[in-house]
Amino acid sequence: MPHPMFRPRRLREKPLLRKMVRETALAVDDFVYPLFVQHGRGVREPIASMPGQSRLSVDELVKECKDAAGMGIPAVLLFGLPAEKDPQGSEAYAEVKETVPNLLVITDVCLCEYTSHGHCGVVEDGTVKNDPTLELLARTAVSHAEAGADVIAPSDMMDGRVAAIREALDEASYAETPIMAYSAKYASVFYGPFREAADSTPQFGDRRAYQMDPANAQEAMREIALDLDEGADIIMVKPALPYLDVIARAKMEFGVPLAAYSVSGEYAMIRAAGRLGWLDEERAILESLTAIRRAGADIVITYFAKDAARLLERGTHLR
Repeated sequence: MPHPMFRPRRLREKPLLRKMVRETALAVDDFVYPLFVQHGRGVREPIASMPGQSRLSVDELVKECKDAAGMGIPAVLLFGLPAEKDPQGSEAYAEVKETVPNLLVITDVCLCEYTSHGHCGVVEDGTVKNDPTLELLARTAVSHAEAGADVIAPSDMMDGRVAAIREALDEASYAETPIMAYSAKYASVFYGPFREAADSTPQFGDRRAYQMDPANAQEAMREIALDLDEGADIIMVKPALPYLDVIARAKMEFGVPLAAYSVSGEYAMIRAAGRLGWLDEERAILESLTAIRRAGADIVITYFAKDAARLLERGTHLR
């Protein structure tokens, strides 16, 4: 029987050689750490469906941000949880920029955490209205920039919201504030734990009328192109693991800075399976984040940011 002419295994035999020829590098600089902030003091309220994550009062949020910055994590993504909800989502949340100046603060711009009905826009006659929502989103974005936000991240999926926010920021003298657009945000079941954390489950219907159909990829490219035309500086695909093909295609077609949001359901599945002993949790964390980077994401938004930073610091990798 003839011997193989090509032997790819030669480069897999020794750990140092595997590391030397590895195509995708995972580093702490890639991570954005999402955090939930609420009113009160000394509050660190565990989120049952997201073990290891909590709703934080501002003082506890500052501690968490200092910890993340100390680990080399470059950015946090903040979600505000108001004391009281109202139909228009008028309440803003406190920023941490002044306390932790060496950390990028990205703020989520949406209304679902603030509205009494749980939808991402103004509701009239049982329907989410696109155009009346744009003004509220633009005003909210400006208030975040005024509070010190480094990056504005609209997640509502209303048509034209990037253009409305860009115009409002420019008019308010925040022309240098970038927009990270949730450009391809799918109507996904994997948001379940987040909705518990943010108390943002719709009180009627669902979000399929404005978030994307999971079956569509070409439509995602159109959404991304529109956001870029409207002034987005960074595009995003959400969720991450079930949409690696969309991430790869977006990176190939547009070649712009691309973020992928590894969402709460992805986190919860790995955490639960690890705690039940069904898989090696540490390896699963690193493998999943590496897969997202390999697909083409420049930025990985992940609740595992601190866990992954610790693993990378101590030299744990795919080995």
